[in-house]
Amino acid sequence: MPNTTTVSARSPHAIDAHVGERVRLRRTLMGLSQEALGDELNLSFQQVQKYERGTNRISASRLYEISRILDVQISYFFEGISDGEARPDRGVDMDMAIGGGGSQDPFNRRETLELVRAYYKITDPSVRRRLYQLVKSMSDGFVE
Repeated sequence: MPNTTTVSARSPHAIDAHVGERVRLRRTLMGLSQEALGDELNLSFQQVQKYERGTNRISASRLYEISRILDVQISYFFEGISDGEARPDRGVDMDMAIGGGGSQDPFNRRETLELVRAYYKITDPSVRRRLYQLVKSMSDGFVE
């Protein structure tokens, strides 16, 4: 029986798109530009952009380099992949996911990234701890 699932030559595989999304998320959280990551990898920012969109697949050795630069385990890039996501016909809209336009994962929203970056710019650990406690106490009253 022939496989009826087709993949457009131009659409990235869902796994490649997911890994690229995780690279973009971590890079952004660390405050690195595509150009800065590219410099660390001896690549152009355009190549980093293609990795993040899933247009170009990231080799195992390159993913290892990226994990070291971004200070995460390689498994980080695969977190959150569901069985259904591995299907080749599932498209991922990277701009929507990162830009916050309807993404269900709060870690993919620009607002969250900006909040985390601002939080880590606070150099005094006691101020950061108090801010954390304040936000936590405010959020304890909210139940979804």
